[in-house]
Amino acid sequence: MTTTPLTRGWYRPMQARRPDEEHRVATPLELFFDLCFVVAVAQAAGNLHHDVAEDHLGHAVTSYLTVFFAIWWAWMNFTWFASAYDTDDDVYRITTLVQISGALILAAGVPRAFTEADFTIITYGYVVMRLATVANWVRAAAGDPEHRATTTTYALGVAVVQLGWLLRLALPEGWAMPAFLVLAVADVLVPVVAERRGKTSWHPHHIAERYQLFTLIVLGEVVLSTSVAIQSGVDAGNPQLWSLAAAGAVIVFALWWLYFDRPGPVPPASLRGSLFWGYGHYLIFAAIAAVGAGLAVAVDHDLHQAHVSGRTAAYATAVPVAVYLLALWLLHLRWKRGLGLLTFPVAIVLVLVAPWLPAPIHVLAGVLFVLVALTLVIRHRAPTRTA
Repeated sequence: MTTTPLTRGWYRPMQARRPDEEHRVATPLELFFDLCFVVAVAQAAGNLHHDVAEDHLGHAVTSYLTVFFAIWWAWMNFTWFASAYDTDDDVYRITTLVQISGALILAAGVPRAFTEADFTIITYGYVVMRLATVANWVRAAAGDPEHRATTTTYALGVAVVQLGWLLRLALPEGWAMPAFLVLAVADVLVPVVAERRGKTSWHPHHIAERYQLFTLIVLGEVVLSTSVAIQSGVDAGNPQLWSLAAAGAVIVFALWWLYFDRPGPVPPASLRGSLFWGYGHYLIFAAIAAVGAGLAVAVDHDLHQAHVSGRTAAYATAVPVAVYLLALWLLHLRWKRGLGLLTFPVAIVLVLVAPWLPAPIHVLAGVLFVLVALTLVIRHRAPTRTA
């Protein structure tokens, strides 16, 4: 019996992979891609923290949501494309490294976007990432005749929208935000139009794993940013921050537990369901990263370094926690009946009330702890009720 050595060619035709392929897991290249992208996430969260602490709330929210859109959308497009067409040849690896380079350029432009509302560098990085995506879609069109209508629509749609992003840089300042909204909508409509011409063969379990891994990486960024903030407070001689650190840890642990409480749900097979599932994770990823920024603002407030009230500092954590719970409920849990249907909405209300109470971060931690406990009770009782 002979075995064929596992070799990787420099180029092979880009053909659709089977959506029922066995043992389909994230590749080292995909993990490296995620790791590099978290640099941009950390930059966005860090600048959100500083803007909120300086009481530039409107600017902070607008800048963060727009910057995070570019990060999330580029990551999401790579993820779904790779699930359907990853060949792991040398050309594909090079185009992926180009996308990573674009992510690093984008990350370098985040501070200027927050401080000067200058999105030039971010746009250049975004376009670099997306043009590499166009090259991959052209490869897919050449190698997969069965899906050529779909892949050609993707390539043309992405290329046209990128031209729009570059032209946006020449618009007067007052047109920047309206143009952003138009182009963002155009970007997210490309898959809607393309997939109607023929569904790409993405792997549902592979996609679920990729989303889980990125959730873990963003949670890791929250742990890092919070621990750095706590460390600066302890170094300044404020041992009371250990209590805040404990509450922050409970919040992060609860966010992890609630997402991974059950085996990872896969995206629905229908076009509408998969788009809702995939796009809805923008709120989950953005909210998780914003929780880290909010906890850092809470540390700054306790150190008397923030220029916001205690209630505003608390809402900097409470709002993203509430958004996370709402998105998680809509994407994974809204089909539940009985008590399971009500726990998340009730928890969201309590989270938004917490900043009006003493020790709001500790109250938030308590609400999430109880939510996790109720989730466990409901899950363990479910088989008994259905027996």
